[in-house]
Amino acid sequence: MTKIWVITKRELYSYFDSLIAYVIIILFLGLTGFFTWLASNNVFFYGQATMQPFFQVCFLTLLLLVPAITMRTLAEENRAGTIELLSTKAVSDWQIVMGKFLSSLIIVLIGLACTIPYYITISSLGNIDHGAVWGGYIGLTLLAAAFISLGIFSSSITNNQIVALLLAIAFGLVFLLLFSIIGSGLTGTAGEILTYFSAQNHFNSMSRGVIDSRDILYFVSIILLGLIFSQSMLSKRNWHN
Repeated sequence: MTKIWVITKRELYSYFDSLIAYVIIILFLGLTGFFTWLASNNVFFYGQATMQPFFQVCFLTLLLLVPAITMRTLAEENRAGTIELLSTKAVSDWQIVMGKFLSSLIIVLIGLACTIPYYITISSLGNIDHGAVWGGYIGLTLLAAAFISLGIFSSSITNNQIVALLLAIAFGLVFLLLFSIIGSGLTGTAGEILTYFSAQNHFNSMSRGVIDSRDILYFVSIILLGLIFSQSMLSKRNWHN
């Protein structure tokens, strides 16, 4: 665990030292703030105290910004050859992947924490469903973690950060929208299965305050699969080298 935390701190220092973290957080707050408060379908459009406008735009914002965080996690290490240096310091591939994962997640959590004033402000406007709000934040955290794991996997299979960025967005679109679109057009078992694989449906359920074990299992499964595949790709690269 100590080695994982050392890698996490190293990554966080790199993100904030290069201003990447600041830019991502500012973009996140700017986009979510605009669509929550100023866009035509903003919080005032609903006529009640609700965080739904924020949640609905937030998961799309994460789809675009999380890959911008993860695109360099392993792709840059592979390009520069520093991943081999890490491997020679008695650090396992799993520890490397987990350190990268936690550092990316911490940046996202900082961004989400900065939106708490939205919650406080909207709460002052009327009777807000606090359970739905916290369910939504839990859902956003799990969704972001899933995007991060997919992003790290994308970064593990290429040396090019732009390719890693595009792959991560593509994976996110498949899980977030494509399964839902195709599933809604089908009936019977096939439609139910594809709909289940839609991240949007699971997130929407949590943002309404419904914390179902099936939703949590869905996100945890994606997170673990993404991390395991990332470790596998990293081990394969190290073995070839």
